[in-house]
Amino acid sequence: MKKILLFGFLILTSACQTAAYAPTLTPSLFPTSTPHPTPIFATASPEPSPTLELSPTPFPRLFTEEFDSSLTGWVILQAGNDGVPNIKTDKSNLILQMDFPYTWLYALYGAEDYSNVRIDTQFENRALTPAAAGLICRYSDEGGWFEYNVSTDGTYNVLYGKWLSTGIADYLPIIDGTSNEIQPTGTIQKIGLTCSDSVLWLYINDKLIRKVDVAHYKLAEGKVGVATSSFENTPIVTAFDWVTISEP
Repeated sequence: MKKILLFGFLILTSACQTAAYAPTLTPSLFPTSTPHPTPIFATASPEPSPTLELSPTPFPRLFTEEFDSSLTGWVILQAGNDGVPNIKTDKSNLILQMDFPYTWLYALYGAEDYSNVRIDTQFENRALTPAAAGLICRYSDEGGWFEYNVSTDGTYNVLYGKWLSTGIADYLPIIDGTSNEIQPTGTIQKIGLTCSDSVLWLYINDKLIRKVDVAHYKLAEGKVGVATSSFENTPIVTAFDWVTISEP
């Protein structure tokens, strides 16, 4: 059964791309809300709710999500266009499909904020290439976020994302590189990201490939999650088998 949690249609600008869609402001899911555009929370009823509905039991802080039950606590964000994304869980996988070029999809764990944390995931790119999958840490509406992406063309990068004004965000490249550990489309692989004080630790298939000093950006804490993006070719389908949030 398709489980659509949240849609946010934002505009991203980068060094080479600016989208042309201006969304309507809606209340933020996150408690550190600022006047930047944030998504509408979709419930089972036709009426949207601006806040996260609490479950009968407390949200866990450290856990492994295997996507075989309710996705309560997770938030889906879309950026790049206003098309409806194709999001579902199937056979214990979170499936994020992008049918439009230059689209960014994020699944953030909205129930907790983290300072020092490790996040790991196992995923497979099931469709066209190039495509990217990644991990997010220290996300906030006001402060921005760190994003670690691995692309099917054998490259990786770390970006600092931050809202510039209503409807416009900027991605600042921090580092990039290549790795023989990165697998092509159709191959299951793992990536990991540790955010520890002022250093990001980047992993591919459990191998540490790089440490990155990010003290300059002064991001102290925030949400964590996974990311995927399309470029010129569509559709792009990324299947996340599991996500683990743990102590660094």
